[in-house]
Formats: sequence, C-alpha cells, structure tokens
Amino acid sequence: MIYIVEDDSSICELEQYALTSAGMEAQGFANGEAFWAACHRQLPELVVLDLMLPGEDGLTILEKLRRDPATAALPVILVTARDRELDVVKGLDKGADDYIAKPFGVMEFTSRIKAALRRAQRGQAEHLLRFEGIEMDDSRHVVTVDGEPVELTFKEYSLLRLFLSSPGVVLNRDTIMQKVWDTDFSLESRTIDMHVRTLRQKLGQAGGCIQTVRKVGYKLAAEEPV
Repeated sequence: MIYIVEDDSSICELEQYALTSAGMEAQGFANGEAFWAACHRQLPELVVLDLMLPGEDGLTILEKLRRDPATAALPVILVTARDRELDVVKGLDKGADDYIAKPFGVMEFTSRIKAALRRAQRGQAEHLLRFEGIEMDDSRHVVTVDGEPVELTFKEYSLLRLFLSSPGVVLNRDTIMQKVWDTDFSLESRTIDMHVRTLRQKLGQAGGCIQTVRKVGYKLAAEEPV
C-alpha cells in the first residue's frame, strides 16, 4: 500500500490512478492528520508526500517519520513545485529518498515509485534475519516469532543477532563473550547460560533452536523431530 499526502484533489487522483494502473495499491490523504490516523491502522510501503500542505507541512511530517523507529526506513518521495528548489534540498537533507517536481509525467512518476520500492526491498533484505519462524528486522530493532512481537533486552537481542547471523555454526563461549559482551575477559559461565535461558523462554517454542553444545557453547539449528 502506498500513501499519497496531497491536498490538491486533482493531483492526488492522478497519482492514485497512475499507481493503480501500474498494479499498485494507493490511498490518498488531504492533510497530515488523516495520514497519521491511517498510519496508526496500517503502515504503508512508501509515502508520496507533497511539501505544501495545510496545517502540518510536508517537511514536518518527514521529520516525524524519520524520528520514529517504526518508520525511519520508510521510503518517502517528495512532490514539490518546480521552483521550490530550496524545499527539495531541505527534504533530501532530512532523509527523503527522492523528489518529483510538478508538473510531472505519469510514466516518470510510476517509474520513480517502482525504483524506490526496489531499493527499499533490497535494503530490507539486508537487514532481515530469519530462522525457523524467528525474524529480526535489524534496521527497526524488532524481533517476531511466527509474526508475534518479542521484547528482548539489549544483550538478549545482541545474542540472538549473533545466532541468526551464524546458523548451524557452533559458537564457543569466547566468541560469544567477544561479540556480545565486547570483552576478551572470561565471564562466569552462568552469565552466558542465564542470558541464553531467558532468550529461549522469550522465543517460546522457537527457543529450542538454540542448542547447547556440551563443553563448547551453543549453536542455532533446527530441532530434530522426536
């Protein structure tokens, strides 16, 4: 779903038509208030954002999107009048992914949107770590198991990221200490074991994938059927 924030109804309708004709879903909003209400219900894949809006302007909306971890990586394409170069510069400096100057051609518009979506998908793939129902979105610092969110402490999160980055690899205690605790000094064995235990508990059924390798350390591997 692509959200369009544009107070000019004719332009908004044109943009929606262009996107739906290209096989994409799009929804338009005339102001920031309606846009934020929709975001609370469902986050979009991309935002087409006009800079000149009634009430909350486009730059303010962009700043809020970039401050929120849930939307910090959300692709945003600015739409602005051709003579508002300074606004474009400000928007790009504040984290916009691209901009389109009015008036624009429909083919150029859809091409820019598709390109931004492809870049976003490549970026998400680099930040996503998955294993047996466990998914970590490292760009948003979010962990889910079978689609359900899991709250982890900083060390639990770092420990899980290490496991997800090295599936099937036996990680000895020295490696875990260096990668997660950033130290070469020996920790008490129970410190590592305690964090693994609480991590397993929070992951529920999927926690069984973190397997103990006696006298060595741990590894992430699929549970063998009983």
